[in-house]
Amino acid sequence: MKPLRHAAQAAFVLITLGLIGYFSASPPYARVPPESALIKLSFAHAAAKKGGCRELSAEELERLAPNMRRKTICSRERLPVDIEVLLDGAPLYAERLPPTGLSGDGPSRVYERFVVPAGSHSLVLRLRDSERAAGFDYETTHAVTLAAGESLAIDFFQGGFRFE
Repeated sequence: MKPLRHAAQAAFVLITLGLIGYFSASPPYARVPPESALIKLSFAHAAAKKGGCRELSAEELERLAPNMRRKTICSRERLPVDIEVLLDGAPLYAERLPPTGLSGDGPSRVYERFVVPAGSHSLVLRLRDSERAAGFDYETTHAVTLAAGESLAIDFFQGGFRFE
């Protein structure tokens, strides 16, 4: 009975290893279709605070506990972040990103992937993080040449777009 049991265990292990070996190489995996490249936009950015600060009156200060008395009070809520990405003059992505957090006081976050044809492209990135109604606070034009299967990561960090 023991030799039959050992043979069954060996057969099970060999079949399992064979399947693992097969699926480690087949079917082939490609992140993007042939003759295409990948652009990834990923960042977390906290916009300006919504509203503004206001001074408390003497009556409002009196109602507060002594350790909570301060002359000005400011909103915690942040503005949304508007982002636009243009590829060769055509809109690729345009979105208004709301702030995160229970009080709307966290950063706005985005992670988007774009499959584009390989080759030379002109990228225009625009970001608004203030109360202005028109225009953008940050704008960058960047020429890129992407090979087939290549990946370009775009981040927004310390007041500007970063390409890696």
